[in-house]
Amino acid sequence: MKVYVKVTRSGGRHLVAACDADLLGKTLKFGKITFEVRRDFYGGSLVNVREAMEIIRGAPNINLIGSLIVDEALKEGLVHRQAILDISGVPHTQIIRM
Repeated sequence: MKVYVKVTRSGGRHLVAACDADLLGKTLKFGKITFEVRRDFYGGSLVNVREAMEIIRGAPNINLIGSLIVDEALKEGLVHRQAILDISGVPHTQIIRM
């Protein structure tokens, strides 16, 4: 399975944004929440999940959306289950390392 991964560097730090391939460009709605899986934020390289996790492991700031990528981060212990939001049935999480 494939995911999109985009690395953005700014001021010596970097942010990794990753989403399941089938979510790119979609808008999710849940009550008053509207979440856009925007191409300009998530639309980097299309890679397999293992490649994505190699990039994510070393990143200080991470933004993930989608069952595939969030489940893999959960399996690897990078995120706690209570830190995962459900947006219209799609898991989303953020990881910030200081």
